[in-house]
Amino acid sequence: MAESRQRPGTGGPDAIAVIGMACRLPQAADPAGFWRLLREGVDAVADAPAGRWPEAAEYRRGGFLADVDGFDAAFFGISPNEAAAMDPHQRLALELGWEALENARVLPAALRGSAAGVFLGAISQDYAALSDRTASPGRHAYTGVNRALIANRISYVLGLRGPSLTLDTGQSSSLVAVQMAGASLRRGESDLALAGGVNLNLLAETTAAIGAFGALSPDGRCHVFDERANGYVRGEGGAVVVLKRLADALADGDQVHAVILGGAVNNDGGGEGLTVPSARAQEEVIRLACAEAGVTPGDVGYVELHGTGTRVGDPVEAAALGAAYGAGRTEPLLVGSVKTNIGHLEGAAGIAGLLKVVLAVKHRRLPASLHFQTPPAQIPLDALRLRVVQETRPWPVGGRLVAGVSSFGMGGTNCHLIVAEPPPTATVAPGVTPGTAQHDSAGHDSGGRARRRPGWCPGGRRRRCASRRAGWPRSPPPTTLTPAWTSTARGRWTWR
Repeated sequence: MAESRQRPGTGGPDAIAVIGMACRLPQAADPAGFWRLLREGVDAVADAPAGRWPEAAEYRRGGFLADVDGFDAAFFGISPNEAAAMDPHQRLALELGWEALENARVLPAALRGSAAGVFLGAISQDYAALSDRTASPGRHAYTGVNRALIANRISYVLGLRGPSLTLDTGQSSSLVAVQMAGASLRRGESDLALAGGVNLNLLAETTAAIGAFGALSPDGRCHVFDERANGYVRGEGGAVVVLKRLADALADGDQVHAVILGGAVNNDGGGEGLTVPSARAQEEVIRLACAEAGVTPGDVGYVELHGTGTRVGDPVEAAALGAAYGAGRTEPLLVGSVKTNIGHLEGAAGIAGLLKVVLAVKHRRLPASLHFQTPPAQIPLDALRLRVVQETRPWPVGGRLVAGVSSFGMGGTNCHLIVAEPPPTATVAPGVTPGTAQHDSAGHDSGGRARRRPGWCPGGRRRRCASRRAGWPRSPPPTTLTPAWTSTARGRWTWR
C-alpha cells in the first residue's frame, strides 16, 4: 500500500518537512552548537554542576545543562510568582518552542487562532516531588507541576487551536510525539506542528533509584554495542522541531532541512519481563516504518540507535536491526548513538537522536559514535551486516540520503522514523524560491514569517537576556524550592 504512495526521492504526498529546530543540550545551546559537538566528537558528560545533587554518593556524572534556572517570565507575560511555581520543563519548552519558530522564520503572532499543534514528550516528575516538600504550595502550584501543561502552555501563550499533548511512553516519548505530530498533519488536523521533548534531572534521588534498578553505568559512559557496555549515563535538555506537510512547505518557500517519510509505533506486548525489550517487536516496528515511508531496507544507509549501552538492550536492538535491515545488503548498515555524546535524555532521547540525523542530513556528514572499540560476542556485527560509525565521515555513496531513527520505552513502546534529505529545490512551487516568499508592508511574508533584516538572528532574545543577566547573583540550585529559583522577570524583547 505504502509502496504506491511514495518512493525515495519523490517526497510523496505524506512526507513531512522539518522547517525549524531548536535545542538546549549539554554543551550545545542551539543546533549550530550541537552540530559542532557532534562533528568534533565531543563527550559532553561531566560531573554534576556545583550545587546539583549535593547529597549524591555515586552516579554523579551526566550530561548537564549549565543553566536550568534562568527564565524570562515577563517576555511570556507570566508573573514572577507563577513562574516560580512552574516546573522548569514548562519554561524550557516555552523557550524552545519560540526559538524553533524563530529558526523556521515563522512569526508567532501569525499563528494565533490557527490549527497549529504541540506534541511534546516528558516523563520527569522531579519538580512535582520538590513541590510536595513545601508546606505552602501557593495558588500556582497545581498548574505549575501538571505535566499536561508543558505542551498546553505553548498553545496558550501562542494562541494555537490544534492538538496540544504531553506524551509519556517512557524513554520513547519524544519520538512518539514527532510521529503523532506527523499523523496530525497528514490527517489535516494540524497545518503546522511543534514536536519534541524536554528532560531535566533535578533530584539525586531519581538518579539513585535508576541506579538501584541497575540501568546506570558505574563509570559514567555509554559504551554502545561495545563489550564494555555496563549501563547508561543520564542526560538532560530538550529539543523542538517545526513540522509542515512537505507540499505546503515548498509552496510557502520554507527552508526544508530534512523530510520525515513515515514511521511507526508498537509495543512489545509481553515477553520475558515488563522492562525486557523484544527483538521481534523492534524488528516489526522497523518494517512497519519502512512500509509506511515507502522505502526498502536497502534504501536506508544509517540508523540512529536507541543505543543505551546496556548488556540486555544492546544485543536485542542489534538482532532486530540485523533481521530488518541486514539481509541482502552489499554494504553494512552504518549505526551510531548520540547518547555516547550527551547521555540518555530519557523522555527527550528520541528528539535528540532525530535532531542529530536532521543535522547529519543537512551537512551531509555522519558523526562518530563514541566509546566503541570491540563488540561483545552477543553482537556479531559482521554477521548482522552492521557497522558502528567510529569517526565523522561522509554518507554512503549512491542514492538519496535516508536514515532510520529508533527510540524504545522501558514499558515496551517502540518508535522508528524514516528521515531523508529534501527533494531538489526544483520541486518548489513555480515562482517561489525557498526563503524568498513575497512580503507585505508589515514585514511578514505570505506564510506569516518575519522578514529577515540586518542583525536578525534566531535565538537573539535569549543571548541578549543572558548578557543582561551576566554578573547577577546566581539563583539557588534546584535542590531548594523557593520563589527565588527561577524567574528574573527580565525586560520584554520585541520581534524585529
